[in-house]
Amino acid sequence: MKAAVFHHHPPFHRVLATQSTVLALSLAAAFLYALTSVLQHTAMRVIPAERSMRPRMLIDLLRHPRWLLSNVVDAGGYVLQFLALRAGSLVVVETLLVTGLLFAMPLGAAASHRRPQRLDWLATVAVVAGLCGFLVAGRPETGAGNTSRTGWIVTAVASGVLIAVFVLLAERGRPQWKAPALGAATGIVFALTAALAKASGHLLDRGFVHTAESWQPYALAALAAFGVLASQSAFQAGPLQASLPVLTITEPLVAAVIGVAAFHEHITTHGPRAGFEAVAVLVLAFGVVSLARSPLVTGVAEETRTP
Repeated sequence: MKAAVFHHHPPFHRVLATQSTVLALSLAAAFLYALTSVLQHTAMRVIPAERSMRPRMLIDLLRHPRWLLSNVVDAGGYVLQFLALRAGSLVVVETLLVTGLLFAMPLGAAASHRRPQRLDWLATVAVVAGLCGFLVAGRPETGAGNTSRTGWIVTAVASGVLIAVFVLLAERGRPQWKAPALGAATGIVFALTAALAKASGHLLDRGFVHTAESWQPYALAALAAFGVLASQSAFQAGPLQASLPVLTITEPLVAAVIGVAAFHEHITTHGPRAGFEAVAVLVLAFGVVSLARSPLVTGVAEETRTP
C-alpha cells in the first residue's frame, strides 16, 4: 500500500510577502538600470565607431568618470535583480524590469528640462496597463531553481546561435541594422545572464562551497562581461532609440521562453485568460517601443542640438 502524499503549500501571507519582496526588488533594480543607461549612453558618444564589439572600447571607457559611475550604479541594480531572481520567477522579474523605461522618462525630462508629451503619457499608461494585465491574466508561477544539463545545453546552443546571427548581421549587414541587431543580441545575452543568476542563487542556498564547485557562477561572470561589451556596442552603434526598443523587448521575451521551457515556470496558455494575456502583451509592447523611442529617454533632441 502506497503512503499518501501531501503537498505542502506555504501560507498565503508568506506567499504575498514573497511576491511583494520580488516586486520591490525588481522595481528598484529597474530604476538603477534606467540611471545606468542614461549615464552610459552619454559616455558612449565619444567612442569611435570602428571600436564597436572590440575589447579596446572598454579600455577607452575606463577613462571616463561618468562611465565608471554608471558601472557602480549598474552593480547595485544587478545585486537587486539577483536577489529578486532568487525569490521569484524569470518571467516575472524580467518583465518587471521593463519599468526601467518609466523611470528613464522623468530622468530624461529632468536632465533636458523638457516636459513629457502626450505620446509619452500614453506609452506610460500602456506599459503599466499591459504589465498589470499580463501578470494578472498570465498568473506566472515560479518553477525550478535550476535546470538539467540537457536544459542548459539546449538553452546555450539556441541562445548562442541567435547571438551569433545578430552579431554577424551587425558586422556585415546594412549600417542601419547595426544598432538594432546588437540590441537584440544584448537582450538575449541579458536573458541568459538572468537564467544563470537564478541558477547561481539556487546553488548558493546549498552553501558557498557547493556554489564554487559548480560551473554556473563562472559562466555567469564571463557572460556578464560579454554583456557589457555588447550593450556598450549597441549604444555606440547609433542613437539610443535604434537599439533600446529591441533590447528592452527581446530580454523579457527570451527570458520568458527560458523560464517556461527550461525552468518549468508556468503561465496561462489556454482559455479566456490566454486571450486577455495576449492583448496585454501587445499593449505592453506598444508602450515599451514608444517609450524607448521617446526623446526624453533617448536624449535625441539634445544630441541634435550638439554642434
